[in-house]
Amino acid sequence: MKQPAFSPLFFGLDADGADPFALACAKATQVCDAGLVTYDLSADRLRAAMVFAPDVPLRDAACMLPLCGVGFQNALGALAPPEVAVHLGWSGEIHLNGGRCGAMQLAAAATDADTIPDWLVVGLSLDLWPSSQDTGLTPYDTALYAEGCGEVEPIKLLEAWVRHTLVEINAWADDGPARLHRNWLAVAQGLNSDVTIGGYNGTFIGIDETLGLLMKTQDGVRLIPLTTLLTEPA
Repeated sequence: MKQPAFSPLFFGLDADGADPFALACAKATQVCDAGLVTYDLSADRLRAAMVFAPDVPLRDAACMLPLCGVGFQNALGALAPPEVAVHLGWSGEIHLNGGRCGAMQLAAAATDADTIPDWLVVGLSLDLWPSSQDTGLTPYDTALYAEGCGEVEPIKLLEAWVRHTLVEINAWADDGPARLHRNWLAVAQGLNSDVTIGGYNGTFIGIDETLGLLMKTQDGVRLIPLTTLLTEPA
């Protein structure tokens, strides 16, 4: 199989059927270089993960989750037909034309928001084909090729995701979070709608300067930080 070609500073490792997110976390724990991209390109799903070495506290570094989401939105937007709408959920969900098509997840070497983690990993999982031919069974789920993206090659999408994410990283490093804040809100899924996150119920009214979710509840406005989304690899 052809191997993907990544932007400078990134290098790939084929997970060969294993979970790329778990593999990336394991490699990061073993002190691999930042820029590792693990991936698994199967017939029905694209899975990948990126390893980062933050130089800021986890509170700020956790924005790599929405940043990678914006990178993906830009990548697919450049490859897909113009009528395909790509939106991002705050918890990492990826939506195509209103249906959930995949998700991103976040792991780090630390859980304390004030600590600079030794490593941070963002994982991506994208459905290429529906899990069932009877799509009426899962009306809120979709897949890349069910939404008119049959010409999008998974390997090209993976390469583009890394490339566009690098652009966003450079902009974030040079100019701070304002651009990321603006670009993410422009493609946010569920803004001004009722959500349940972290055991709390309320209306998703926006994000703060670190891209934490602002939820309007009966008791006032609650901030749910991105660090709430930290997960353990399977």
